[in-house]
Amino acid sequence: MNWIQGNLDTITSNLVAHVWLSIPPIVISFLLSVPIGLLVSRLRRRRGAAARATGSTIVVVASLLYAIPSFPFFLALPAILGTSILDPVNVVIALTVYGIALMARSAADAIDAVDVEVVRASEALGYSPAQRFFRVELPLSGPVLLAGIRVVAVSTVSLVTVGALLGIPNLGFLLTDGLKRGISVEIITGIVLTIVLALVIDGLLVLIGRLVMPWTRGPGRAARSVRRAAAREVRTEGASA
Repeated sequence: MNWIQGNLDTITSNLVAHVWLSIPPIVISFLLSVPIGLLVSRLRRRRGAAARATGSTIVVVASLLYAIPSFPFFLALPAILGTSILDPVNVVIALTVYGIALMARSAADAIDAVDVEVVRASEALGYSPAQRFFRVELPLSGPVLLAGIRVVAVSTVSLVTVGALLGIPNLGFLLTDGLKRGISVEIITGIVLTIVLALVIDGLLVLIGRLVMPWTRGPGRAARSVRRAAAREVRTEGASA
């Protein structure tokens, strides 16, 4: 406890830096993965075997990006981008790549899971492709997308700590510095704060999901009933159009 009280400024500055390094990759990877998932879903639904194979290949390639070792990747990016090794942009880009690797498959599966009849009904109503996506497919695939981005968030918060090995401030500094100096309290503080931060961001994502997807607020059975009723309404409108 004495170490914590005497180093509150260090802990706070590294915590704030960790947050700022975590949020952009989570947001950017989500924004980039959804169009990738939409493209894959469209290719999967085409009749040609070549189109379906292309969609599967995109997912496989995206998933393999997660197999890139994080520390060598962080080291290689400055040479590729022409940035300084201490530039936080390197961490943001690397974590965005890992986020896409996790999120692309989830996004494709989420859009694939939307009832085909509901999609066809929206087409019968005269929805443009953009309207169909934003008004039908995106809302209905929202819960699966939320589950995917929650996984990305936890992974990102964890991987940010690797940046400390390059000298970039974050909670990982408490781990590396604690190991060097043999201060177990510092190591434990870094681990606990990383876990707490991951839980806080996860909780915020759940809260945001409930705000933008009110049909998921109730018990599972009630939420499913609302979604089924909405789907039936779209089908009915399509049949009468």
